[in-house]
Amino acid sequence: MATSVIKAFDDFMKETVNLDQSRVATARNSRNWLLDRIASFPENDLSFPILHNEYNLNYGSFERKTKTRPLDDIDMMIGIKADGCTYIETNVNDVKIYFPDHYNGRLNAFRHTTYGKESTLSSTRVVNKFIKNLCEIDQYSKAEIKRTGEAATLKLISYEWNFDLLPCFMTTSESDGRSYYLIPNGNGDWKKTDPRKDRARLSSINQSCNGYVLNVIRAFKYWNQRPYQTRLPSYLLETMISDYYQNEIHYSRSSQVSKYVDMEFIKVLEYLIDNIYLTVHDPKDITYNINDLNFEHQQSMRTRFSVTLEKARLARQYESDTKPKESIKKWREIFGDDFPEYTGT
Repeated sequence: MATSVIKAFDDFMKETVNLDQSRVATARNSRNWLLDRIASFPENDLSFPILHNEYNLNYGSFERKTKTRPLDDIDMMIGIKADGCTYIETNVNDVKIYFPDHYNGRLNAFRHTTYGKESTLSSTRVVNKFIKNLCEIDQYSKAEIKRTGEAATLKLISYEWNFDLLPCFMTTSESDGRSYYLIPNGNGDWKKTDPRKDRARLSSINQSCNGYVLNVIRAFKYWNQRPYQTRLPSYLLETMISDYYQNEIHYSRSSQVSKYVDMEFIKVLEYLIDNIYLTVHDPKDITYNINDLNFEHQQSMRTRFSVTLEKARLARQYESDTKPKESIKKWREIFGDDFPEYTGT
């Protein structure tokens, strides 16, 4: 029952956008149960790589708390002991892991079989080994388990979410003083990443802005998922919104961040319009620019932002003019029919 814009947004965020907290708790328990099963693989299967559980990492939008409904995927990285292996980086997306001379440990079974690459570790074969062992868990006997790009994907029958599992290694500290995760690159080798940076940055930004940023990100993600000819990659959208609030903090305006999503929505749209053509720095500080959209895609998104901004400004004007019915109707044009209807007289 929405008789005001504030009530409409409160209900919309609670009932449509934000994850149900009881399902979040169930999902975390399900994830922990799976981690316990995976931890037993090396003991029960001597051909399975030795794990390094200290390097396990929960990551992705579920872990960063920017996930919107439906709760359809949960991302996990599973640490593996390098066992003396080393790596050589051609670029951040092309890293080869090499075996030491005369190596005969457990990772030996996962050498590349391609001629000329036999001295390197195949990420594809490692992922396939995870899939094989996941298939042997009785509780997952009816689940769909397959390799999806870089990850082993476990599609459950009993729950609505999938698990995307990435085997990973942790590097020693490099010349920049940082250590990195190495994960499959989708081409049989490995690539650098560090989701810890994303999580820490967003958490800091959100806390500095009174905890109001996450709701804004989730509202934009919901809007971005609506049927439209062009969408912004979710990670890029989240990063750009975070950049906006990082600027607010830098210029000592974090105290002005509002708890009202509709007010923040307009300010962020203005920022997105001004910055969609510009460089967006990688928050992981691994690559330089993550805004690799072509000009046509950027132009289309700018048009979408502009059309939405015009509607949002009109909705805010209606609210200022004490016309909640007209304001809510305009917000429904932006967010769709799941945004509450006006129920006043």
